[in-house]
Amino acid sequence: MGKRTKKVGITGKYGTRYGSTLRKIVRKMEVSQHSTYRCVFCGKVNVKRDCAGIWTCRSCRKTVAGGAYTLSTASGVTVRSTIGRLRKLADEQA
Repeated sequence: MGKRTKKVGITGKYGTRYGSTLRKIVRKMEVSQHSTYRCVFCGKVNVKRDCAGIWTCRSCRKTVAGGAYTLSTASGVTVRSTIGRLRKLADEQA
């Protein structure tokens, strides 16, 4: 089977509709939501998106809440590091 699209990738299904800039934005989201991610529990690259914000590891069956299109968002990473820093600070004071 030959390669069907050279540049547009997954957004080839939209044809010439909606404009190139919007198709590029949608392509970025669709590629990230359909890709697999590494599981933080078992370490395998087996985490897939179930629905918006719900990610499940196909290997160890753990379910994780994340972003709508990616497993971890930038704000989620910031919150996680802040919580870790505050926990460390609380342990040092106690």
